[in-house]
Amino acid sequence: MSLNPHLVKESFAVIEPVADKAAAYFYGRLFAESPHLRGMFPPAMDVQRDRLFSALTRIVWSLDSPDSLEAFLGQLGRDHRKYGVIAEHYTAVGNALLATVRRFAAEVWSSEIESAWVAAYTAAANAMIESAEADAGVSPAWWLAEVIDHERRTRDIAVITLRPSQRMPFLPGQYVNVQTARWPRVWRTFSIANAPREDNTIRLHVRSVPGGWVSTALVDHTRIGDTVMLGPPVGMMTPADTGRDMLCVAGGTGLAPLKAIIEHVISSGRRPNVHLLFGVRHTHELYDLPDLIRMESSFPWLRVLPVVSDDPGYDGMRGRVPEVMERFHSWAEHDVYVCGPPPMVNETVRRLLWSGVPLANIRRDIALGEF
Repeated sequence: MSLNPHLVKESFAVIEPVADKAAAYFYGRLFAESPHLRGMFPPAMDVQRDRLFSALTRIVWSLDSPDSLEAFLGQLGRDHRKYGVIAEHYTAVGNALLATVRRFAAEVWSSEIESAWVAAYTAAANAMIESAEADAGVSPAWWLAEVIDHERRTRDIAVITLRPSQRMPFLPGQYVNVQTARWPRVWRTFSIANAPREDNTIRLHVRSVPGGWVSTALVDHTRIGDTVMLGPPVGMMTPADTGRDMLCVAGGTGLAPLKAIIEHVISSGRRPNVHLLFGVRHTHELYDLPDLIRMESSFPWLRVLPVVSDDPGYDGMRGRVPEVMERFHSWAEHDVYVCGPPPMVNETVRRLLWSGVPLANIRRDIALGEF
């Protein structure tokens, strides 16, 4: 059975406008046919439904880009281990997925489209299973980590330092899923804000948001000495190490992975010119500015530019960070890293492409956690 990306994409395009309904139907079908799987998921399913459709969208539109798809599926397979997913679960998921697609793409459904979906899912599931099995021999499914420092930087932002109980390899720019004792089975993603260290510690920048179960637990209720669970590090926004000069554009706690990448440059011994634009709405949200200024004073090739958009009393650079970025020289010869809220990331990338920065030179991510 051969892959047919065109047929899968064609039918998936019919489902995308009703993504919420399709995701709800999928989980209803899955739990009705395999009720024992319900206990693997959090009590509230809203974030889980969003993640499902986000992952499915990426898989579908990457079917004809095998290299990037293989890397993404490998990460998914390794990450699913922390939920206790085993090979047989993929059959139940595949049955529920096929039933969902058949229902919501009924207007275009055919035996050829069904065969295309079966082939695509089988290939994706096999890739995830193989990745998980390979990872099981060399890495735990999750790590216990002790909170060794908890610094409240603003009313809703904390910088938290963790020490995993065993070494956790990761790359600068990656993120981890976090679970707290307060909310079992509820995982949220947070970027690692440092490059790998000899002492095996990692640092997270966490913003608490209304209704954010894990982020609120981490900011308001977590203390030094507490223990959290970490999933395997994932994420593709890692250093290119091309030797080119760099532009880093951060919005809010999207600073975290960019700071890790800058730390990586520092430890590498390379000395490209690095510009960091750190954008927030209000001055008090420049929660990590003292440490950034310390880094800038130690490394003359690093320039840090705080940008504040909604505070008339701020006497530094004011404006929206995508617009401020354009006030400087061309970034066309730079490697660019962008992380922040989705609208800010999308607008920044759009302006970079319009100004002549090649897409291959841009690495992007959204600020993780709950926002």
